[in-house]
Amino acid sequence: MAHETKNYTLEQIAANFEKSISQLKRRIIICGGTGCIANGSLEVRDALAKELEKVGEKVEIELHGELEHAPFDGTYLSKSGCQGFCQMGPLMRIEPEGIFYTRVKVEDVPEIVNLTLLHGEIVDRLVYVDPVTSEKCRMEEEIQFYTKQNRVVLKNCTIEAESVGEYVYNKGYFGARKAVTEMTPEEVCQTVLDAGLRGRGGGGFPTGLKWKFTLASPGDKKYVICNGDEGDPGAFMDRSVMEGNPHAVLEGMIIAGKAIGADEGVVYVRAEYPLAVKRMKQACADAEAFGLLGNNLFGTDFNFHIRIMEGAGAFVCGEETALIASVEGKRGMPMPKPPFPAQSGLYGKPTVINNVETLASVPYILREGAEVYRSVGTEKSPGTKTFALTGHVANTGLIEVPFGTTLRKIVYEIGGGVTNNAGKVTGEDFKSVQIGGPSGGCLTPEMLDMPLDFDSLKSAGAMVGSGGLVVMNNQTCMVGVARFFMQFTQNESCGKCVPCREGTKQMLALLDDIMEGRATAETLEHLEQIARAVQLGSLCGLGKTAPNPVLSTLRYFREEYEAHVFKKICPTGECKALALPEINPEKCKGCTVCAKKCPVGAIQGELKKPHVINVDKCIRCGACKAACKFHAISGV
Repeated sequence: MAHETKNYTLEQIAANFEKSISQLKRRIIICGGTGCIANGSLEVRDALAKELEKVGEKVEIELHGELEHAPFDGTYLSKSGCQGFCQMGPLMRIEPEGIFYTRVKVEDVPEIVNLTLLHGEIVDRLVYVDPVTSEKCRMEEEIQFYTKQNRVVLKNCTIEAESVGEYVYNKGYFGARKAVTEMTPEEVCQTVLDAGLRGRGGGGFPTGLKWKFTLASPGDKKYVICNGDEGDPGAFMDRSVMEGNPHAVLEGMIIAGKAIGADEGVVYVRAEYPLAVKRMKQACADAEAFGLLGNNLFGTDFNFHIRIMEGAGAFVCGEETALIASVEGKRGMPMPKPPFPAQSGLYGKPTVINNVETLASVPYILREGAEVYRSVGTEKSPGTKTFALTGHVANTGLIEVPFGTTLRKIVYEIGGGVTNNAGKVTGEDFKSVQIGGPSGGCLTPEMLDMPLDFDSLKSAGAMVGSGGLVVMNNQTCMVGVARFFMQFTQNESCGKCVPCREGTKQMLALLDDIMEGRATAETLEHLEQIARAVQLGSLCGLGKTAPNPVLSTLRYFREEYEAHVFKKICPTGECKALALPEINPEKCKGCTVCAKKCPVGAIQGELKKPHVINVDKCIRCGACKAACKFHAISGV
């Protein structure tokens, strides 16, 4: 709810919030990200409030310290944004003790109140257990998932997501004030350029340089657009930042507005992110109420207004010219470049477009300085990057690490190791990581020690993309992985250009032939040729990168493709049409009929004992299956 505009300074807002929490007895932070809310975290919070009130505790769910409320000396039940450890949610942190509980349910609340809050004891079954060492971790500081990270953009995701007061208390909007009151547009652009910030949307173009180009473009009206149209399968970084740190996004947009001479911004959020939309709108209203958005910011003549627009969910609208068309009310389809948006963007005016994470990184740079920002990461890829870590890994969730961090550290230390299909950590099942979603590529075990940055990934035939990291074990069919992403890209193609519209359709059909046993040597040749043609001829960046999953899996797992094509076998058994021939030992009676019918002697076994098929010898003629009265044979 927006409040009447107050003429507070940042110092006053911070001091008022500090005053309101100065006498807190305890603070309990419930994760309020989409994943934890879906698992009932807000119901846990409400049950906790009722249980505490039963034992005579004073409870507050919302503290608006920025409104000069009196200090509160009870228990503050706040909700955070996404704390990252989505797999273990709902999450609960109890301060000042630092106790960290996982997978908390409503039925756990009475025990938490009685044992932990009243008697200071730990509820052991709610603490995190390391999947490798089996050690119980009672505090966040003991969990490798957190300790191996470097959280900058995600740091504020632990504060009350809907409190402008707490954001300011944590030095929020101080970077914007510095940019607006102390710096020229050129100085702002140069500071961001000196920091080496590169676009986090996938391309990695220098942000400061993009701002300089837009500043230099003539025009009486300019725009800043925040691209929150995150559509990659398995990616939820931007969504989590908008949900948990919305004011950082707004502050980054204010700084960008100062840098290019814009007075208006648009946050484009896909409608499938209702919580992100709600919190971004709330953040806008609160920022306006405290004079942090609107006219005459920080007592100057600089004006900046922001509106939130919901996108319809077209993947192609992640491409900047398609996004601009959508904001203008047109069908979201890409346009040829040049002119670039910096020259002619929204409504034909110079426009800078940055993604959510890029903009959320900017306040830190302005507040702490370019050198501090460059102190982590690599020379050509400074700073940190958020990744959505999913797939066959023990610890899935949202992480943030410096550029240059190795894949091994992410998978085996932060991720806790690779799991088999039963969910157990074995330590030997790693096969690949798909990075960058449909626009990215796969990384193999030989690349576990390769530093993850823009240039290293490009040389490996992959890209950072939006930051999805899907870990796959040895039971994963890489042809199936390529087909999954090609199906997504083909469905999401806007259809404007022939290479993408028809090329992705043809690649999908060829992948189907491979997985269903119809492929020949020419199929592989045609697949690669079409992939190269789509890569070269597509109009926009999404079309040009659509073949990446196919090309990278062909490059690193060609023998798996060849097994499908020439041996008509899927080595992992995931392709049903090419499943490995096998005899079910529970059904086999050892009658030897199948062995007698096999024309190549591929079946072995003793009388009245289960038989086995030698896969290398089997020609999949089906004679054994036809002869078996016990239906024990499959895959031929």
